[in-house]
Amino acid sequence: MTDSFAAVFDGLILDADGVIYRGPEPVPYAIEALVDAVREIPWCVVTNNAANPPGVVTAKLIGLGLEATDDNVVTSPHGAVAYLIDAGFEPGSKILVVGGPGIEDALVAGGFVPVRDRHIGPVAVVQGFGPEVGWHELAEASYAIAGGAVWIATNLDRNIPTQYGLAPGNGALVGAVAEAVGRRPDAVTGKPEPLLFELAAGRMGASRPLVVGDRLDTDIEGANRAGMESLLVLTGVLTVDDLGLLAGLEPVARPRYLAADLRCLAGAPRDVEICEHDPLTVDPLEVDPLDPVRALLHRIWSGSVDVSDVREEWQEACRAAAEGLRARDS
Repeated sequence: MTDSFAAVFDGLILDADGVIYRGPEPVPYAIEALVDAVREIPWCVVTNNAANPPGVVTAKLIGLGLEATDDNVVTSPHGAVAYLIDAGFEPGSKILVVGGPGIEDALVAGGFVPVRDRHIGPVAVVQGFGPEVGWHELAEASYAIAGGAVWIATNLDRNIPTQYGLAPGNGALVGAVAEAVGRRPDAVTGKPEPLLFELAAGRMGASRPLVVGDRLDTDIEGANRAGMESLLVLTGVLTVDDLGLLAGLEPVARPRYLAADLRCLAGAPRDVEICEHDPLTVDPLEVDPLDPVRALLHRIWSGSVDVSDVREEWQEACRAAAEGLRARDS
């Protein structure tokens, strides 16, 4: 019998935005798939979104139908606090916050004093996403950084998926401050840095977790940098219309597994692997529309063919996969 995900991996590290939900709405099929999957395997949500404390994320997950506690949530501010502690910042140090209340919550839990006014004398700035962040907050950060405060960005996501489409993410706002102060942050602690993945794995006691994400530049690259295997789902930033981009990926951004959505967790990892098996040996009535894409990616990424030699075949496989997935779910 083919091994299940729970037999192969001892934990699931899941992105939230674009994998489990988009804005207030659940990603199609995600909740039902996770309810079944997490009966057998520990799980943790790891999100770069710093807007809310874990309790808010937990309540959202529960509201969508998952049984969750705050232990199931690791946010990018947790990474910022871990960095501050490791860098030797004293408990009680004042930290200027740019972003949502999730940053303040994490700082207080870590023994620091969050402030919103540079005149109080912060020794560091932690900048993360917050939908209410405006010019004044960005200016306060710029002045404090120019005055010598250490600058920590929780993440550099350029955009964030919402129920309406993609909106500016923390990376766009960090870019505004970088333009003002003429340099980049001193540290970035969220994905794709390994820190959050390591925190999540440690929390679950997992030695071989699977990272599940919708973004190549944060989830998948971060998993690879942390030495973890990854599953790319096409429900968020990267969709079925973007399959053509996968052939040109550098090794650090390549997932081991590719699926349309989280329903794949009911099957086996081998079924969605960037194929080391021939999808044509599968019953034609049960062929996954993505199988030809997976098989070609394996050939391209392994170096057995050059993408220029199979360009037409690749384009046709991507087109057929997109049409097949839409027809399957219509």
